[in-house]
Amino acid sequence: MFGTNVEIMSLKLDHNSTIPLHVQAENLLRSLISQEEYQHGKLLPNEVELAQQLNISRNTLRQAINRLVFEQRLIRKKGYGTVVAPKGVYSNARNWTSFTREMKALGIEIKNFELHVSWQSVSDNVANFFNVPVGTKVLCMEKLRGKTDFPFVYFISYFNPRIGITGQEDFSQPLYDMLSKEFDIEVGISREEINARHCPGKYADKLNIEEGEPILVRKRYVYDVQDMPVEFNIGYYRADSFTYSIEFRKDQNN
Repeated sequence: MFGTNVEIMSLKLDHNSTIPLHVQAENLLRSLISQEEYQHGKLLPNEVELAQQLNISRNTLRQAINRLVFEQRLIRKKGYGTVVAPKGVYSNARNWTSFTREMKALGIEIKNFELHVSWQSVSDNVANFFNVPVGTKVLCMEKLRGKTDFPFVYFISYFNPRIGITGQEDFSQPLYDMLSKEFDIEVGISREEINARHCPGKYADKLNIEEGEPILVRKRYVYDVQDMPVEFNIGYYRADSFTYSIEFRKDQNN
């Protein structure tokens, strides 16, 4: 219907067809975003202009766009526009390593968009994990990370004060490499909790999404090989850019 190269000005819908207009628009968009230029990050046409070009309402067009966003084929970037979604990031629960090494194994180049280090008074959850009094000040590291073109995760890490971290360390390097070299800490176990929630405004701004959009929250309780608590980490992931893969094997005894 559209050939191999869809020109914006030639986009038309059949208003006499029995196929609903939003379905026609969805099919048109699927063809449009398959083009190389959109696969490489070109913004989709402005909604107002595209709706006018197709002679449909913006609500009808949004039905089509929302479907592709739901399928994780498109991403709306706050204050920027709509682009083709990059291939999702998959994390595998069978093996665990640092985030940097995890992404490197997937062939993904990671960029640090923000890095903040400060001393924070800990709440009940963190205090209980480190077995310190509530309100104890511990080192807190916050990182906004992602692919080279956009961030998809905001990390907050708290470190056990028994390690002796001062805050002057080079946190731009892989974390567990630094802990091994400078503090002789070898991490061994990560116990994790994952849940979905609506994104608070303070993280929505950093992840370039709207407040209230769904995100994945990943809590990690990291221990060294001697079972000493090392790090309490919370990651806020864009739900359209991260998939957590889990594999189970049937117990042969049951």
